[in-house]
Amino acid sequence: MAGDEGDWWFCLKHMKAEHGPGCPNKDRMGPYASQDAASHAMERARERNEQWRERNED
Repeated sequence: MAGDEGDWWFCLKHMKAEHGPGCPNKDRMGPYASQDAASHAMERARERNEQWRERNED
C-alpha cells in the first residue's frame, strides 16, 4: 500500500523516481511497483491525457 517501504514514486518537485518515504504526497505520483514504472509516470500521464482528449472530441 501507499507509504510502504517497497513503493516507488515519481516526484514532481525533483522530476525523478523516488523509493520509499520521500517528498510529501502532494508533490508526487504513485505508488508504482517498480523504478521503471515510476520513471515513466509523466510519459504515461501524457498518453492518457491525449487519449481522454481524443475521446472528448468525438
